[in-house]
Amino acid sequence: MKLTEFSVKNYRFTLIMFLGALTVGLFALFTMPRGEDPETHAPSYLITVVYPGASPADMEEQVAEPIENKLHELKNITKLTSDNYDGLSVIYIEYTFGVDTDEKFQEVTRVVNSVRNDLPKELAALQISQWSPLDVSIYQIGLISETMSWADLKNKADKLKDKLEKVQSIRNIKIWGLPEQEVRVELNLEKMAHHHIPANAVIGALQSEAVNIPGGSIAISNRKFNVKTSGNMKSADEVANTVILANGPKVVLLKDIASVTLQYENQTHITRQNGKRAIFITLNQKEGQNILSVEDEIEPVLADFSASLPPSVKFEKIFVQSESVKERLLRLGTDFSIAILLVLLTLLPLGGRASAVVMISIPLSLAIGLTLLNLFGFTINQLSIVGMIIALGLLVDDSIVVVENIERFLRSGSTPFEAAIKATSQISSAVVGCTILLILSFMPLVFLPGGAGDFIRSLPVAVISTVFASMLVSLTVVPFLASKLLVKHENPEGNIFLRALKRGISGSYSKVLDRSLLHPKTTLLIAGLIFVGAMALIPIVGTSLFPKSEKPMFMVNIRTPVGTNISATDSVTRYVESVLNKEPLIKSFSSNVGKGNPQVYYNVLQDNEAENIAEIFIQLQPVDPAEKNEIIDRLREELKFYPNAKIEVKDFEQGPPVEAPVAYRIFGENLDTLRKVAADIETILKETEGMIYVNNPVNIQPTDLKVAINKEKAGLLGVASSDVDLAVRMGVAGLPIGFIRNEKGDEHQIIVSLPKQGRTPDLSVFDQLYIGTMAGNSIPLKQVADVRMETSPNQIRHYLKQRYVTVSAFVKPGFNVAEKNSEIISKLENYNWPPEFTYQVGGEQESRDESFGGIGTIVLLTIFGFIGVLILEFKTFKSILIVLSVVPLGMVGAILMLLIFGETFSFTATIGMIALVGLEIKNSLLLVDFTNQLRLQGRTIEEAIRESGEIRFVPILLTTVTAIGGLLPLVIEYNQLYSPLALVLIGGLISSTFLARLVTPVMYKLLPPEVSEG
Repeated sequence: MKLTEFSVKNYRFTLIMFLGALTVGLFALFTMPRGEDPETHAPSYLITVVYPGASPADMEEQVAEPIENKLHELKNITKLTSDNYDGLSVIYIEYTFGVDTDEKFQEVTRVVNSVRNDLPKELAALQISQWSPLDVSIYQIGLISETMSWADLKNKADKLKDKLEKVQSIRNIKIWGLPEQEVRVELNLEKMAHHHIPANAVIGALQSEAVNIPGGSIAISNRKFNVKTSGNMKSADEVANTVILANGPKVVLLKDIASVTLQYENQTHITRQNGKRAIFITLNQKEGQNILSVEDEIEPVLADFSASLPPSVKFEKIFVQSESVKERLLRLGTDFSIAILLVLLTLLPLGGRASAVVMISIPLSLAIGLTLLNLFGFTINQLSIVGMIIALGLLVDDSIVVVENIERFLRSGSTPFEAAIKATSQISSAVVGCTILLILSFMPLVFLPGGAGDFIRSLPVAVISTVFASMLVSLTVVPFLASKLLVKHENPEGNIFLRALKRGISGSYSKVLDRSLLHPKTTLLIAGLIFVGAMALIPIVGTSLFPKSEKPMFMVNIRTPVGTNISATDSVTRYVESVLNKEPLIKSFSSNVGKGNPQVYYNVLQDNEAENIAEIFIQLQPVDPAEKNEIIDRLREELKFYPNAKIEVKDFEQGPPVEAPVAYRIFGENLDTLRKVAADIETILKETEGMIYVNNPVNIQPTDLKVAINKEKAGLLGVASSDVDLAVRMGVAGLPIGFIRNEKGDEHQIIVSLPKQGRTPDLSVFDQLYIGTMAGNSIPLKQVADVRMETSPNQIRHYLKQRYVTVSAFVKPGFNVAEKNSEIISKLENYNWPPEFTYQVGGEQESRDESFGGIGTIVLLTIFGFIGVLILEFKTFKSILIVLSVVPLGMVGAILMLLIFGETFSFTATIGMIALVGLEIKNSLLLVDFTNQLRLQGRTIEEAIRESGEIRFVPILLTTVTAIGGLLPLVIEYNQLYSPLALVLIGGLISSTFLARLVTPVMYKLLPPEVSEG
């Protein structure tokens, strides 16, 4: 090969080039962004619309449907859903993966803006956001105090926020659990009646004063001057002095007919840390940042701030993502060191000098692979490091084959210089072919569709980049080093380790091979029965998608009946806190009542605000996954019977977001029928063994108060329906009409309402409401409207514009999700579905279908790629069939290994099976190729088979053992995400190495291919 010859002859140039590659690789190692998980870019967007006082039906009709109709016209949409609640609509849109996420965000923004004029004018908020793993808080900080006022806590939090905003690598600093101040205008109806002032006049006067209209600019001589107008009101006193009525000398100010105060709003998000009153501060990092460098910037700021706090406030770093990143990187770094040591031990039979040449290829290959990974835009995270560790066991294969061949030439009398060039050139096509096969075997994982593919992609890219680099190194640097370092062995049979290995092979393998060749059909029959037996174990092994997270943290979700106020939900939360306080292994817990905990895990979004929900984020002392599961199970038992509340203890899970492992979407337009069908499906799930946390969101219909207007009477009295609605809004919730902005720049909303006797108004409020007529009089609300109770849906959901509801459940430990799913689906098939009602399977099965849905085409292309490489190598289809016969044999060991370790065919185990194919074929290719060479040298078929089996067993065994040595730390350290992949590869390599060494020779004897020169 010209490349090898050039590299050896111009060794100084080769040395400089690869020292440069090593330097660039080290630079990439120290400068690449580090994170816990890959930076995925899902084309998913949320549109959140807040319309206070609107029912789910109103939100559906007035908000969701106009937006959905426009969005549905867009291309490349895979999901379009809307969840409509009281006063809230959340619309989710997802495009096919691979589109430009920024461009699609602009597209969604344009569409929503185009429909804005068709939406109600009274919307309180309309926000468009893009889902991103960067939304995960890298820090969650608590300011804990039972005594400090809200104003002082806000002041402290704002100071910290101001300091953190100066750190360039972070973004989106938020304060949680702090009630906002508002200007509360409580109207005195008697005084208003005395002055003959209707509520509309008060509202109109305040709205006109709250508007800030810029004055523009004027020119004087050659200068321009901006004209400043009155601007925003700046204080509650200014609001109180607003002129409501001026009639000659009679001037009525707002304070004459209302109470105007600056006070805190009713708290809608209550936060506590370890049961104590607190507020939370979270921050996110910018894209492309190294989380460890970000920590170095933030820590001095936090240290200075915490030192400045008074004793009445406790500062606590609740969650710091970089701590788990450092721990994981340290653990994987240890695994890497162990893997290198194990690889070194497996190279002992090659001898010290040869092992040194092979070992030098490791840092060079890794450096080039890391550089390529950086150029492709990937980060250093748990999956890319795992990819490097997997590659570590594979990248020495090429170097071992090259060095072994060079030594063979040395033993035949060639000089080191000649041996390096001739031996490498002789085997270069096989090295390139084996590398291409390895790359092809990992290629389907690069092109996995959907969120799962995006999540896992850095792993196969790391393997491919490093293996490709190892091929370059083995054809350039390794020959050059071999020409300088290798010498002829004193013993032509090799060192003591190699001689012992050869004796072991000839004493065991050779005898078994002879028997197999005497009874070829029996050998194939036994191998076939072993394969069939292994396949029969697949149902016992079971399937799953992604495993639980191994991180020592989990969540408790609390749901009280719809309509429950926040005080009652808080009472349930305090009970759960009392239970958590008894658990000695719990390090801390963060309570959120009325809203979910700020996002601290990449696939768990923060729950929307609602008075009947609470969430407690729990962190444990360092424990293994088994201990964490015991704590979760114990808490589930203790909390499952709490009355009038659903308390769910849930672990975090790996992979793309899934609402629940088992979920079924039920479609139908009639809400009453939909509710009945959902109740039936809920019953089916509850009666299925192994189901927990069965959730039917429409099983309870809330009771609302309906203000029914008598249209005829209202028309006769000159009362507009909008005036009735306005009065009800003002009396019940308060009517927002503008903002004040103080000297510090803080905005406070102005709320006009009636005087309240307690935290929330009661039924007596309707007796106080008066409506203005066109004649200028005021009449009681009850004169034109009745207030009565009626039930209404608590939510209305759409999936691709169809009404639906999702009934879901979790699965108890010890039960297989896929099996339970199949059992429930068989029951659903026998269910008597109403006309025009259908169902769709969601949860893990849908996620699995999406993850592997488009892989069929990729696998087919890979198979034909394999065949193409083998055709170029052997030129005959018989040889291809012999080489491919090894594939089923690897599955035997993979299945048995999963069964022994109690693992299932998870997502990563499945991709391990795909990657295993290339490793198996590579070894088989070497055996068949050498057998063909021996036949060309004049051996008979049986002689060639026996000789190649014995001679090639050594390099095949060495490369297999080095691969297993590289993978073994991933099993020892044991991570539920990637250890199953390592188990599959190790088990498959073991079974294929030993079984294929018998099956491949037997297949060769039964189907001897034609051989020819060239």
